[in-house]
Amino acid sequence: MKLKEITDCLEAFAPLAYQESYDNAGLICGNKNMEITSALICLDSTEAVINEAISKGCNLVIAHHPIVFKGLKKFNGSNYVERVIIKAIQNNIAIYAAHTNLDNVHDGVNAKIAEKLGLINCKTLSPQKGILKKLVTFCPIDKADEVRTALFAVGAGNIGNYDECSFNTEGVGTFRAGADTNPYVGEVGKQHIEKETRIETVYNINLESKVLKALFLSHPYEEVAYDLYTLDNVANKIGAGIVGDLVKETDEIEFLRFLKERMKAEGIRYTALRGKKIKRVAICGGSGSFLLENAVKNCADIFVTADFKYHQFFDAENRIIIADIGHYESEQYTMELFSDLLKENFNTFALHLSKINTNPINYL
Repeated sequence: MKLKEITDCLEAFAPLAYQESYDNAGLICGNKNMEITSALICLDSTEAVINEAISKGCNLVIAHHPIVFKGLKKFNGSNYVERVIIKAIQNNIAIYAAHTNLDNVHDGVNAKIAEKLGLINCKTLSPQKGILKKLVTFCPIDKADEVRTALFAVGAGNIGNYDECSFNTEGVGTFRAGADTNPYVGEVGKQHIEKETRIETVYNINLESKVLKALFLSHPYEEVAYDLYTLDNVANKIGAGIVGDLVKETDEIEFLRFLKERMKAEGIRYTALRGKKIKRVAICGGSGSFLLENAVKNCADIFVTADFKYHQFFDAENRIIIADIGHYESEQYTMELFSDLLKENFNTFALHLSKINTNPINYL
């Protein structure tokens, strides 16, 4: 199948518009029209992983972490990033990464960790702003239903568990058609007054091209009047981290032992115990120290994440337990997430999970 079919599937699940500004998710190298025979799924697309892809006959590597974060100015193999890209291109291997966009979707990386820990009543720890936009357009009253229906069909108008949401007011629009026009109503060179409906509806930013296409195809006017607004409203199912509850509260040490076993951690760095039961658990795969206050505000008893620095552990201040399980350990099940998604959508496609442990940290 074409590479584009696979990337379209991945991006329908984790839109690139959801990635953080510093990120570089998406197609790192490869042609979207190339034929893909089989794919290798990994956490990091290292040189060893590219060699593994070659040995298995895979011409696509799907990784969580982008091998390229910053622009490359030279390709002479002076570092591992350049060597990976050179080898991938030489062997006609495409590399695709889904990183913070996969972190930020509700059923993404953190949901997989929550599943492993058996959490229930899960919600986003830090919902994103700037994901929702509002479309305002104006059309003849008798065409309003047609335009609304077209917009709803591509996903506009969804608010939480409600869909086909819009606000409509009637008013009067004026315009004068110039030369070389073919106006839907009115005459060339004469001001026209038309009773119109103002339609307001919201949509997720990743749907913008589909929403605008639907608007232009359904709207009767040659020149469609419309406004787009970015909203500060939070998108409750899109954002960083997850917080949820254990089915049954447990002792602190008992939970830490359970956490170590479930997440296959070599060790856990944790702050002082508080002498309380663990019931509410906040999690963030990867580097999650920026979410500590969100975890506290959500009344979590423990915050499971990675990459806390020495002085940041003091910030717990006996309000919560910080449990740092390691970056690789917290994201290792992302490979399962990729695999499940692709198997569900492509039942004849050859998938391989990498056997390479790409964790750069060793424990004694």
